[in-house]
Amino acid sequence: MIRSSLGSRFFDLVNAGVLIVFALIAIIPFLFVLSGSFTASEELLNRGVVLFPTKLSLEGYRYIFSAETILRSLGVTVFITVAGTFINLFFTTLTAYPLARNEFMGRGPIMLLILFTMLFSGGMIPTFLVVKSFGMLDSFWSLLIPSAISAFNLIILRNFFQQLPDGLEESAKIDGCNDFQILFRIVLPLSLPAMATFALFYAVGHWNTFFNAILYINDNAKWPIQVWLRQIVILSQGGVGDSQNMGSDYVAPPGEVIKMAVIVVSTVPILLVYPFLQKHFAKGVLLGSVKG
Repeated sequence: MIRSSLGSRFFDLVNAGVLIVFALIAIIPFLFVLSGSFTASEELLNRGVVLFPTKLSLEGYRYIFSAETILRSLGVTVFITVAGTFINLFFTTLTAYPLARNEFMGRGPIMLLILFTMLFSGGMIPTFLVVKSFGMLDSFWSLLIPSAISAFNLIILRNFFQQLPDGLEESAKIDGCNDFQILFRIVLPLSLPAMATFALFYAVGHWNTFFNAILYINDNAKWPIQVWLRQIVILSQGGVGDSQNMGSDYVAPPGEVIKMAVIVVSTVPILLVYPFLQKHFAKGVLLGSVKG
């Protein structure tokens, strides 16, 4: 057994201390919001910052779920996340795989065009005009089609496909497989860590989207939950609960409690997805990052 030196142990101690400090900086604000959403309104107003409430209360959650607004927006967000992630993975894979093959003619100019989109974009107004000209305003397609492919993720996935042994495809062709069979039966099963990583990246992006919804969606019944969160937190506009259904003597909780409850509701679902992809994430995030 090799004993570590005094300097090495001191470095490990300092390193652990710095990491703990950064971890606390990242987690304490979320714990504050989480505990504040379960804190009675009078205690939150009196104490301001509450990490360990003395009196638990669900009044914030009761209020935001008293109407269909939050549940409907959650459903919209889940649909956009699932459908958008599927579209992203489908088109990214179908574009990256042929670009990774040496026999594909014209892949050099196509890659230059893809790289160009990473440096320059059409801008917000031209993109809005394109979305409008295709009749996608006030529809979910406006949140799915314009962001169907991420150029950065496509390049990383292409590099990963290039690292796969050529013998696998040659053996499959000898057995009579066509290009689609090779992709879906051989390449994709070997690419699960990379696909899981990109699925997480795409899903988080769709879950947190709000700016495109503000630009393209005018019907508030189609707003994702992040837009309602913006209305409540930034613009201080309510409308997510129905006090009349709670009784004539019911008093709505203060705005701070409502804000924290909506933040928790809009954050926790996507956090619950990570443990299912964690075993692939650490490996998949580095795949394709070495070979250019």
